[in-house]
Amino acid sequence: MEKKVTVRWRRSAIGRIEGQKKIIKALGFKRLNQTLTLPDRPEIRGMMNRVSHLIEVIE
Repeated sequence: MEKKVTVRWRRSAIGRIEGQKKIIKALGFKRLNQTLTLPDRPEIRGMMNRVSHLIEVIE
């Protein structure tokens, strides 16, 4: 069974660099304050670290 991590998008990506906007979309977020359950893999963790100021991790 693969471990999961729950993530909530807390701060808007307006005014952020294009790469951060693309990471938010790549994680699967559609709207602000949306909560997603994602697989806990190194590539997902790396994307979360790049936009850690925009998201909240709920373990």
